[in-house]
Amino acid sequence: MGEAIPRQLRDYRRDLKSVFLRLAVWFAACATMLALLFIIGYILIQGIPYLRPELFSLSYTTENVSLLPALINTLFMTVLSLLFAVPAGIGAAIYLTEYAKRGNKLVGLVAMTAETLSGVPSIVYGLFGSLFFVKFLGLGLSLLSGALTLSIMILPLILRTTEEALRSVPDSYREGSFGLGAGKLRTVFRVVLPSAIPGILSGVILGIGRIVGESAALIFTAGTVAETATSLFSSGRTLSVHMYALSSNGIYLEQTHATAVVLLVLVIILNGLSSLAAKKLGGEKTG
Repeated sequence: MGEAIPRQLRDYRRDLKSVFLRLAVWFAACATMLALLFIIGYILIQGIPYLRPELFSLSYTTENVSLLPALINTLFMTVLSLLFAVPAGIGAAIYLTEYAKRGNKLVGLVAMTAETLSGVPSIVYGLFGSLFFVKFLGLGLSLLSGALTLSIMILPLILRTTEEALRSVPDSYREGSFGLGAGKLRTVFRVVLPSAIPGILSGVILGIGRIVGESAALIFTAGTVAETATSLFSSGRTLSVHMYALSSNGIYLEQTHATAVVLLVLVIILNGLSSLAAKKLGGEKTG
């Protein structure tokens, strides 16, 4: 009888801890959702009343304060940055995961380098891009300079997410492919890589978010010209830089709020399209 009471007490304490942890998890999840909903709601309430047709004029003037050129430049910048960063990040991840020997010092060195680059402030990337791409290589303030700088910024993110996605593919897939007579290269590109595409696209989604929301690095590399870039070597501002320029001016706060709404919608659309592609590719692979 004396042993039953301590046992019941231990069970009671264990159940109490379980309930407490469950409530803590639910509280953290609800707090995260509420913070997101508050930010979205605040931006929409502050910006929607100021969305006017003149904000979407083809050319920017001090009267219409059009955001359309910045929107077009943002799309160009996103595509260019991904063209540079995605192949490099996926290629490096394939080498580290599939070809480098386990426990190789190079793997540890690259991992440490990627973590270090992930923690570097964006303003430092902007200064590097200004010194190297803009001045040393002579590319000037242009979309190309900005895209190269942003590709370096998101490269560690795509590298690490791709590496984790490739490692999550079961070894039985590789063994089955080798058993059917396929070579290493064919196994990687026909079996392993397609299975890891949903995980790879999740890294691309995060990279898109960082590209669209970046402003500090682009001020030093792409410039703040409020016109649509006509070539890779033309200067142009993105939506985030456009918002910074309007807010720092101090007389276009209404247009700044409206631009924030467009930027938010753009991020949601890009993330939604990427998530849809990931689910579709993942479903096709499973089927």
